[in-house]
Amino acid sequence: MNNRKWGMDLLVILLGVLLDQMTKYLAVVYLKGQEAISLIPGVLELRYLENRGAAFGILQGGKVIFLIITPIVLLVAAYVLVRMPDGGKYGILHFLLDCIIIGAVGNLIDRIRLDYVVDFIYIRLIDFPIFNVADMFVSIATVVGAVLLLFGHSYRNEDFSFLSLKKRKPEEEEKNG
Repeated sequence: MNNRKWGMDLLVILLGVLLDQMTKYLAVVYLKGQEAISLIPGVLELRYLENRGAAFGILQGGKVIFLIITPIVLLVAAYVLVRMPDGGKYGILHFLLDCIIIGAVGNLIDRIRLDYVVDFIYIRLIDFPIFNVADMFVSIATVVGAVLLLFGHSYRNEDFSFLSLKKRKPEEEEKNG
C-alpha cells in the first residue's frame, strides 16, 4: 500500500470518527433528559438512549465482550486494508473497510469513555431500534460490501489472493502492487 492511499484511508477514518463523536456530543447536550424531537412526524425522531449492549439492544451489559471483540475486528480490518492493492476496483473496498473501522472505533470510544454507547436516531415508522452514526457506517458498508462481493461481477476469488498469509512470489508482488 502506498503512503498516499494509506493517508487517504486515515483521513477518511479520522473524519468519520469525528463526525460520529460530534453527533453523539450534540445528542448528549440537546437530547439527554429531553422529549424526543420529531424530524419527520411519524417517521423519524431524535431520541436519546444509553445503549449498554450491541445492535438492537442484544448483549446488554456485555462491555467486556465488546472490549475484546472490537480490537480483534479492528486488527483484521487493518490487516486487510494494509494488504489490499490500491486503486481500481479496490478503491470502493478501501472505503467500505474505512467505514467499518469508523463505526467500530466510534462505538469503542463510547464504551471505554462512558461504559455505554450513545444512540439517538429512531425510525418511528418501522419502530426500528435506536442507533447512531457509527452504526450507520458499519451497517451500510457491510450491506454494500456483501452485495458487491456476492452479486457483483467485478471480483473473482484470485482478486483476494493478497489476503493469503503465505509469502508471495516476486512476480505476484509486482502484479498486485
